[in-house]
Amino acid sequence: MTVEMSDREFEELVSDALDTIPTELTEAMSNVVVLVEAHHPEEPDLLGLYEGIALTHRDTTYGGALPDTITIYREPLLAMCTDRDEVVNEVAITVVHEIAHHFGIDDAWLHAHGWG
Repeated sequence: MTVEMSDREFEELVSDALDTIPTELTEAMSNVVVLVEAHHPEEPDLLGLYEGIALTHRDTTYGGALPDTITIYREPLLAMCTDRDEVVNEVAITVVHEIAHHFGIDDAWLHAHGWG
């Protein structure tokens, strides 16, 4: 059963999840934006996506690049949850998961440690 939620309310949940990230980490993030979209056009069940050059792969030649993007996909997250509390939890997990990719942490480590 899909949870009903306005776009604005969902975006606020993403913002709230970002607010839970420790300051030391948010201050270390560089050249990255967080977006909310309805769904991924090619993978409609995808919950989130990091696109860019992870901090661990940047070197002295990195410069002038467009910002990395973290996209959180509203529709699949709402579709997988049964209530608002579950949406809050899944949004938080997805946000942390995608930020971890910005820091160069791969899916295998994240899955092994309960982050999606």
